[in-house]
This record gives sequence, C-alpha cells and structure tokens, in this order.
Amino acid sequence: MPGIVSAKTPPPRLSLPLTTTTITTTTTSPDPTTTTATNKPRSSSLPRRTPSPSPSRKKKPSPSTPSNGLLDSGLDNPDLGPFLLKLARDAIASGDGPNKALDYALRASKSFELRANNNDSAADDGGNQASLDLAMSLHVLAAIYSSLGRFEEAIPVLERAIGVVDAAKGIEQALAGFSGCMQLGDTWSMIGKIEKSIGCYEKGLRIQIDALGESDPRVAETCRYLAEAHVQAMQFDEAQKLSKQTLEIHRAHSAPASLEEAADRRLMALICEAKGAHEAALEHLVLASMVMIANGQENEVAAIDVGIGNIYLLLCRFDEAVFSYQKALTVFKSSKGENHPLVASVYIRLADLYYKTGKLRESKSYCENALRIYNKPVPGTTQEDIASGLSEIAAVYESINEPEEALKLLAKTMKFLEDKTGQQSTIAGIEARMGVMYYVIGRYADALGSFENAVAKLRAIGERKSAFFGVLLNQMGLACVHLFKIDEAAELFEEARGILEQECGPCHQDTLGVYSNLAATYDAMGRIEDAIEILEYVLKLREEKLGTANPDFDDEKNRLMELLKEAGRSRNKKAKSLENLIDPTSKRTKKEVNKRWGGLGRRL
Repeated sequence: MPGIVSAKTPPPRLSLPLTTTTITTTTTSPDPTTTTATNKPRSSSLPRRTPSPSPSRKKKPSPSTPSNGLLDSGLDNPDLGPFLLKLARDAIASGDGPNKALDYALRASKSFELRANNNDSAADDGGNQASLDLAMSLHVLAAIYSSLGRFEEAIPVLERAIGVVDAAKGIEQALAGFSGCMQLGDTWSMIGKIEKSIGCYEKGLRIQIDALGESDPRVAETCRYLAEAHVQAMQFDEAQKLSKQTLEIHRAHSAPASLEEAADRRLMALICEAKGAHEAALEHLVLASMVMIANGQENEVAAIDVGIGNIYLLLCRFDEAVFSYQKALTVFKSSKGENHPLVASVYIRLADLYYKTGKLRESKSYCENALRIYNKPVPGTTQEDIASGLSEIAAVYESINEPEEALKLLAKTMKFLEDKTGQQSTIAGIEARMGVMYYVIGRYADALGSFENAVAKLRAIGERKSAFFGVLLNQMGLACVHLFKIDEAAELFEEARGILEQECGPCHQDTLGVYSNLAATYDAMGRIEDAIEILEYVLKLREEKLGTANPDFDDEKNRLMELLKEAGRSRNKKAKSLENLIDPTSKRTKKEVNKRWGGLGRRL
C-alpha cells in the first residue's frame, strides 16, 4: 500500500544463547534496532581435530564427540545436558551444519527434561534450576529449527519452553518466560502471523513488567518493539500508547538528548504521519534531528531529513521538501557513494515530489536514476531493499499513468520476495496493487487472477479480518461483475460488508461503497427487495449521520425510487441482464459508471 511505510525492523532471527546454565536479563531484552543472525558460524574456542595420518589404522571415536549410543545411555546425567548444548554450538561453529547441531540439541533437551522431571517435586533451588535449564535448551532447539526454516516445528517447542517456567518462582523464571514469549512472537512474525506475534509480545511485556516494574529501561525496549509490531499491523492507536510510554521511560532514565529518545521520537513521527497528524510528526522529527546532530550522527540526520521532506511534501510545502531531500542526498552521496540504495531512495522521493508539482520529465528522470542503482546494486544490498525500492518506483509510474511499466516493476519485485520467509503479506499487497492496475486498464481476467492470489495468501496467514482485506474483496467482486460472474461477486461483496462494518463502521466511505455495489448486484440478480433494503439503510445513514450534501445521496435516492416503482409494478419482473448493467451503450449505465459504480477504480 503506497504511502505507508512500516517502521518495524525485520523480525530478528534468533541467536543461540552463550550460556548453558543461566538466563540473564541482558539476553532477554529485545532490541528492535538490531538484527542478529542465527546461521552465522560462531568462532569455536577449541581447535578442530585433524584427520588421522594413517589411513590403514581404524579411526577411534573422538572423546569430544561421543557416539549417539553413549550419549543416549546416560541422559539422566546432570552434566550431559550442558555438554550436549556445547556440542551443538561447536557443530555450528565448525561448519558441520545445523542438522548435527539439531541432533545434539534434541538430546540435550531430553536430558534436561529428565532432570526436570526428577526434580519436579523439589521445592529447592535445584528444582527451579532444572526447569530453567530445560527452558533454555528448548529455546536453543527452537532457534536451530528456525535457522533451518522449520518454523512450524519451532512453535510447539517454544510453547513448551514457556510452560515449564513459573514467573511466580522468581525473577529468573519470569525472565525465562519473557524470553520464550518474545522468541515465539518472532517466530510467528517470520511466517506472517502478525496478530499471533503481537499476542506473544504482549504476554511477554506483562511478564517483564511484573518482574522488573513499569519504569525499567528494559521494559521501554520491549514497549518500542511491540509498538513497531502494531505499526506493521496498522494498529496505530495501540502503537502510539506504547511509544509514549517508551519515551517517558527513556526521558526518566536517560541523559537529555539521548539516542534512545531520538529513536522514540522517530517512531512517534511515523505513527503521527500515518494518523494524519503531520504537524506533530514534523515536531518529533525536528527534535530527533537535533539530538542526532548533538551526537554527531551525520547519516542518521540525513535519514531524518528524508522523513522531514516527506512531511513537507504531505503539507504541500514543496520548496522546503526539496531542500530537505537535497541535504540528505548530499550526505548519502559523500558517505555511502553515489550508487548506494539510500541515494536511490532519495531519488524516488524527488520523483514523487516532481510528479505532484506537475514536472513529469524531472519525475521520470529521477525514477530512471533510481532504477539504474537497483539494476546494478552495490555489494551488501539486500534483496528486500531492492524489492522495496522497485515497489516505490512502480507507485510513481502508476501515478504518472504508465501502468504497464509499473506492472513490470511489480512483477520483478515479487521475484525478489517469493523465496523469502515471512513475506507472504507483502507479496499479497503487491498482487493486490497489480490487480487494481489490471482493472483500471480493462484487463479484468488478469485483475481477478491477481486478486484471487492475494486473497488466498492473506487467508493462509490469517489476515482475513482487516480493513485492507475487506477493500480487497470489494475490488475482487467488481472484477467478477465485469466477467459476468454475478453470484461470485455477490458473495464477495457480502463478505466485504461484514468485515468493513466490523473494522471501519457503517458510515465509513469504504463500507458505503460496498453497500452500493452490493445493492447494484442484488438489482442485477433480480433480488429487488434486498437491493431496496440496502439503499434505504444507506439513505438513512446519510440523512441522520452524514448529511445529504454528498453527491452520491441524490443518485442513491433516485435509484431507490426507481427500484420501488419496479417492485410496485410487478414483483416477478424479469431481472435486468448483466449486459445492460455494465454495457457502455446503455443509457442508464452511462450514469452509473461514475455514480453507482463509483468504487470501480477504488485504490487499495
């Protein structure tokens, strides 16, 4: 969806804990500004054994890597669990592969579980330590599953890890539970289940607050992390509450003009921008820029300048926007090089600005400059960066009425993302945009195919109750109408109505558009009474809550009067043909193309 950029950093991959017997507070506080990798080999402190120089002599088992039978035979040994976890880390560090590490981690968790079961009735510290060790080993096991892309297997392991600790038994138990909740939330996020991810983060935050108190700086980091997740889910009110809490904690515990405060204000600015509070967003960005200048963060100042330029652009203060963009461009070119993706991102902002000021030649020129960078990326550029840039360039081409070029770029964008885990929601959004563009240029079969793909992906990841999903169903129903699939269109409009009524309310413009489309569809199907009922409800809403000044009011009133006359003349009158409903040669349809079907070109 062009115009809204998520602030949430990519879900951090899960790194293996360095300790084997304790869980400390420093390993459980999430840091949303950094990303750790699980599959990066750790350097081993032990030298690797060299092969035996004598091929004729039978190789003896290495004492550092016992056979499976020896390991399995003494799983109840209290020293075996930590040793197996060490072998798991060494297997990854030595390049033996995660599968071998997985084998060690599985047996380590079994050993810890046996020990925990033996100490289950114990009320001393030994029993608590056994459950902590088991939880830690399960965290490691889940991290290895995630590094292998086996997220569905990691989830029950993490749920088990959360269940074996009791927050009431002390701060270490509580923080182990917190760590498990956050890791489980990251895992759900990696497979695109944002709502479940947020639920886990919220549970983890409650555990952390109970253990550390509401004003602990580590609680602030978790609040920010959860706020970013809410932004990704477009739940801006919840994100704003958490961001305010984060800012208050950091202002109380950090020095004035701290980097933490600057990060909080940048997130607040993004939330305010998404909610339409542009002046408030600008104030937060200016304050964040002052903090970064005081700390000598030149590149961060440039990044904030881009955000300031975006706000100026939304406020139609074009000269100030150009100045902010050019300042950022100068810094990025000097510090990153002229072919860096950050330079391309500023080119895209300038292209959008010049389109909005009517300078199409300059706009296309900046798009071409950005494409040149993305077509020959510098080392270190991720595929996600390229995909994001191509998607934004496509939005500019769409705006300047070059949909074919935009479609090519979006198709290329999907190729960069199709093999990436956790990108199903993003790909669905791209397919929805392609469907709208196909619809606008009259390629209704292609539009329907894109909408179907997008809807299937969103249903698969559980995003079937959002306002975006409702608008998408409405758009898909309109494509069905043009392909004479009237029954399918009615079903889609009905589902969209239920979602948008719940998410946006009956008076929202998107909901009213679905009402109108559904009434017209019922009319075409011969369900006159149902169409009359919907139009009467819409007119009542407009008269009582929205006012009658809207131009759609007169059109809907005339449609209702016409349907009432038809129902009065003959209740069994033959239904109108769908050809007459959308045939451009029909007198009635010429009016309805712009009024009755005003949602045909609705942007997602």
